[in-house]
Amino acid sequence: MSTRSRHFGPYLLRAWAAAMVSLLTGCTGVQSVLNPAGPQAGRISRIWWLMFTVCLVIQVLIIVFVSVPALRRERDAASGQNGATRPNLDPEPNAERRMTHVVLGAVAATVVILFVFLVDSFLIGRSISSVPSRNPLTIKVIGHQWWWEVNYDNPVAARSFTTANEIHIPVGQPVVLKLTSQDVIHSFWAPNLHGKKDLVPGHESTTWLQADKAGIFRGQCAEFCGHQHAHMAFAVVAEPPEQFYAWYEGQIRPAVQPASEAQQRGRRVFLSSACVMCHTIQGTPAGATVGPNLTHVGSRNTIAAGTLANNRGNLGGWVTDSQEIKPGNRMPPNLLSPEDLQALLDYLESLK
Repeated sequence: MSTRSRHFGPYLLRAWAAAMVSLLTGCTGVQSVLNPAGPQAGRISRIWWLMFTVCLVIQVLIIVFVSVPALRRERDAASGQNGATRPNLDPEPNAERRMTHVVLGAVAATVVILFVFLVDSFLIGRSISSVPSRNPLTIKVIGHQWWWEVNYDNPVAARSFTTANEIHIPVGQPVVLKLTSQDVIHSFWAPNLHGKKDLVPGHESTTWLQADKAGIFRGQCAEFCGHQHAHMAFAVVAEPPEQFYAWYEGQIRPAVQPASEAQQRGRRVFLSSACVMCHTIQGTPAGATVGPNLTHVGSRNTIAAGTLANNRGNLGGWVTDSQEIKPGNRMPPNLLSPEDLQALLDYLESLK
């Protein structure tokens, strides 16, 4: 046996350890089920860790069972024992019986482990699918290529409103999500709060989530839906109840009236340009639903479904030529004069 083959075992162990460390680092971050912020994500995280621990133990045992005979054979070969590198064609009966017992034990352990996984996943599936409240907040989410329409339903029509790409929820309260799609299949996935749920055109599916702590949790479309699938993100903003209901009351109101001459000019630019053909601003004649509702666009953290931070520079670039930023989206370029563009930006930034 060569020196290279005798040292292969330690290299294999090191490579395996490095691979496991790299895999674990890839599972953490802002958008991760391993950083749960709600009861459903906590249960999903628990079963993930159970499966990971069991599989890790099995992997270690396999490496031990493979490495021990190899190291023993290397030791015998190094000591010059005859037949150390030749297979044993006539094993002892006792050794054969021991090996049979080991194999049968491994098979039995495999069956038990799979049964435990089956029962645990079934119980977790039941627990995360049943809504624990009789009167939860209900939100309808509609997937578009490539943005999210968010409708807050209310029995009183005047208290319903529509926003886009940001879902505000109160901390500690269950929220029912009614999901559907306007065009192709999308998938709603906020891993810090819950697993993914598909949005199918013409079919409404229901799920629920709950945040146990305040924060902004990133979500993503998890089903390939076209050219800009990777740029179809959303944010779940979990707030203390009093802060959430204050935000809710603000969203019900129509758009604020322009407070300056520049903002008044910006509203005229909006209503006289192609913008009015696609967007809604409550309190104005603009009532189209092709694109996101802009009634309170100035209060959002991002634009273009999480693609850009919502600041003046990004907003100006998006209005002027969104195809340069997110090719394939349905918003055409807008050829505005510099004065009209600045006035329009003043108006849009005031919509909070």
